[in-house]
Amino acid sequence: MPQRNSYLARVGISVLPLLAAISLIGGCAITPKPSTPGEVRARAGADISKMYANQEPILAPISFEEAVARALKYNLDYRLKLMESALASGQAELVTYDMLPSLLASAGYLSRNNDYVTNSVNIYTGQTTVANSTSQERDRRVASAAFSWNVLDFGVGYFRARQKGNEFLMAEERRQRVIQNILQDVRGSYWRALGAQRLQAKTQALTEQATKALAMYRKAEQEGVVPRKETLDFQRVMLDTVMLLSQRQQDLEIAKRELAALMSVPPGSPFTLVDTTEVALPSVPADARGLEEMALLTRPELREEDYRARATVEEVRARLLALFPNLSISTNPQYDSNQFNLYPNWIDSGIRLSLNLLRLPAIPATLRVNEAQQKVDEARRMALSMAILTQVRVAVERYRLARQDYDLARESQGLDQRLAGHASASLAAETGGELELIRAKTRELNSEYARYTAFASAQTAYGRIYNSVGLGVLPAQVQPGLSVAQLAQVVSSHVAGVERTTLPGAVARGPVR
Repeated sequence: MPQRNSYLARVGISVLPLLAAISLIGGCAITPKPSTPGEVRARAGADISKMYANQEPILAPISFEEAVARALKYNLDYRLKLMESALASGQAELVTYDMLPSLLASAGYLSRNNDYVTNSVNIYTGQTTVANSTSQERDRRVASAAFSWNVLDFGVGYFRARQKGNEFLMAEERRQRVIQNILQDVRGSYWRALGAQRLQAKTQALTEQATKALAMYRKAEQEGVVPRKETLDFQRVMLDTVMLLSQRQQDLEIAKRELAALMSVPPGSPFTLVDTTEVALPSVPADARGLEEMALLTRPELREEDYRARATVEEVRARLLALFPNLSISTNPQYDSNQFNLYPNWIDSGIRLSLNLLRLPAIPATLRVNEAQQKVDEARRMALSMAILTQVRVAVERYRLARQDYDLARESQGLDQRLAGHASASLAAETGGELELIRAKTRELNSEYARYTAFASAQTAYGRIYNSVGLGVLPAQVQPGLSVAQLAQVVSSHVAGVERTTLPGAVARGPVR
């Protein structure tokens, strides 16, 4: 009995550390901890600083080419797609390591609290032949280097690597699509913002003049020096004028803010645009069918679908290969310091062939899923192709209509300019009133605003043609780390070359005015 109690005491002592560890882990239970307001403010401040970090300062008026370059260099959407492309490239490289063999090196120290004692019994007589013997020391040092190569893992890893490579190409096509969208957005926003810049001073001056006239008629109504109906009519006209001019000022300011957002300019940062003369709009492309055929070859979305179909094929191949017999080869050099071992160093080697018989019925189902996936991919590609053809046709037609609207806006502005000139001459000759002059100037400003808007809309419509065809904005190879000025030159040269060779009559000839 004392021996049994002693044994139980030793067991209890050996279990105490385990119980203590379990209690410690139980006491360290994790509870959700919401973010504090200070942490949220710190995160927001860090995000804002990162959004506008490392940007070249704006030291001069921004040209259209520089606006595109700044949008490409600092736009957060483009930077996101660029990082996604880099991530896909890294994943494609990382998955190739799955094809390598496995080499697991291990070393350690083994100890037990008593001797490893065994008995040997003769299986025929049942008599003990070797009693209470041991062949293992209490303390040992062991080491091994297990090398194994799984043929099935290599094959599956190979197809997975090809699949990741296609996913990287898909990410690249999405990045190209973002670049094309940036050019289209900047093209329209830049010309709207430039029109806003040109009209800002004129709008402000006319608003002040209309506001003063409104105050004058209000005073005349109060003093009764002018018939009440006449003063009310004048006030109604002036108030409508002030409201219209206020709306125009808001539209102009929004146009500039949109451009600033595309270029990722920090809020409140002042900048001006190069006051260049508007060039003549490109002619409407005549060969719409040729543009449709080109779009089917160059649109990033269709190339992405091609890579998606290839990735699907690699996925199916990997699934089918996983159902095949598996051949594994292993060799394992080992060392054991046990003094009873005659050979402390030895090598275990083997070749094993295995097959999961229960997975064989999955082969027909895998083939059916593959066939269905291919049909879905083909149907999605056909639907996308039809949508792209429609986009090209609609883009060409919209540009044709936008040119007509611009021509009408120019003619309307010219007429309102002549009417404003006539009103100014009449006021100088004392044959016309100030009210008529303000109304004429308001119509003239509104017509000028409409012309700038029509020109920007025409530029946007032309950008849709460029975008619907899927024409590139940057060459295939661009030197990294270019400055804004250098990138602007690359964009300008490449886009001009693409338009010359692809879109007939794309390069404008001469200024509008």
